[in-house]
Amino acid sequence: QVQLVESGGGLVQAGGSLRLSCAASGRTFSSYYMGWFRQAPGKEREFVVAISWSGGSTYYTNSVKGRFTISKDTAKNTVYLQMNSLKAEDTAVYYCAVATNFRRPAVREDEYDYWGQGTQVTVSS
Repeated sequence: QVQLVESGGGLVQAGGSLRLSCAASGRTFSSYYMGWFRQAPGKEREFVVAISWSGGSTYYTNSVKGRFTISKDTAKNTVYLQMNSLKAEDTAVYYCAVATNFRRPAVREDEYDYWGQGTQVTVSS
């Protein structure tokens, strides 16, 4: 089992920044991705970014490219999402997730096996 604990959500004005954290515990895997998804009111869950735990390669959705940065602390089994230049349309519940045993980028919701509880990010205009 993998458990994910997210933190860092909150309310911020447009143009501001937030940093989300996701700490993973439990069983480890030889190859996997950790990713962030988000779900805005009335919309389906959307892929945001993922990182390969072993290689560190990153994959971003176009709408956040240049504004969001994913990083990891391997020793702490923690992934971070630095969000800059936030826009009102970034408002959503953000979820951390793990896709196990992948050798290619995991960008689909159904490719992820474990999910955190979500943390609310609200950007006011």
